[in-house]
Amino acid sequence: MIDALIQKIKETNNPTVVGLDPRLDFVPEHIKEEAYDQYGKTLKGAAQSYVMFNKAIIDEVHDLIPAVKPQVAMYEQLGAEGIAAYIETINYAKNKGLVIIGDIKRSDIASTATSYAQGHIGLVEVEDQKFEVYKEDFITLNPFLGIDSVEPYFEACKERDKGLFLLVKTSNPNSGQIQDLRVENQFMYEYIGQLVSEWGKDMIGQYGFSKIGAVVGATHKEQGIALRKQMPHTFFLVPGYGAQGATAEDLAGCFNQDGLGSIVNSSRGIIAAYKNVKYSGEFSPKEFAKASRQAVIDMKNDLNRVL
Repeated sequence: MIDALIQKIKETNNPTVVGLDPRLDFVPEHIKEEAYDQYGKTLKGAAQSYVMFNKAIIDEVHDLIPAVKPQVAMYEQLGAEGIAAYIETINYAKNKGLVIIGDIKRSDIASTATSYAQGHIGLVEVEDQKFEVYKEDFITLNPFLGIDSVEPYFEACKERDKGLFLLVKTSNPNSGQIQDLRVENQFMYEYIGQLVSEWGKDMIGQYGFSKIGAVVGATHKEQGIALRKQMPHTFFLVPGYGAQGATAEDLAGCFNQDGLGSIVNSSRGIIAAYKNVKYSGEFSPKEFAKASRQAVIDMKNDLNRVL
């Protein structure tokens, strides 16, 4: 799957992944009204508004981008209706030819990790039947519990050609409280990066990158440069661009000289672009998806400017 992701990046000439992280205040009023007319101001109504919102954006941007990254928490808060919306969003995006990065950030002991792995990137067995549930191509994981919490996912990576992005240096302001601690004469994030490289060394694809990738925040420029040098065969998922304050220049060091090595996430900067003064004068709330398309084009041009 890492090769498929890289091929899509090359085809679109765009290392952008759109974070499908809907919130009710992002969804335009006309979408919510339509959903509420059908299902009331209920959890189902909110979930349906997410689906309608996501589908409209996917329709406008699928030809420009290689992948989408739905954040499961936005959907889980709505209970079963939200999970149904998450699955419907993923199916719709896959039918449009997009790679799916499920942002689930799971971390647990081996037996529980096995269940997460089977549900999200593997197969769930019910007697003599097998089912693919969430249909993500990649998922994000927290490696804090060590190898036994990560290894249960490796089988699906190898046998079903799936991939992982493990948290190494995250984009949030206080990530250094733990990730910048010194461990064996190096920073914690360097130590984790070393482990991630080791875990993925036997899953290298044709482009020279492993199916086991790393989350490296764009808001930490120097750390990104250092990790790129330390992890030459690890593909990076890079959050923090745009709304979190990072610029294209900040994340350029996460890429190789050939312009490969990373995919850069933008969530609210794209899906809520119509609310941004940069686009609100040109696009009405009913044209929110077109504003998202323009935001993708602008991000693509900005990234390629420094690559």
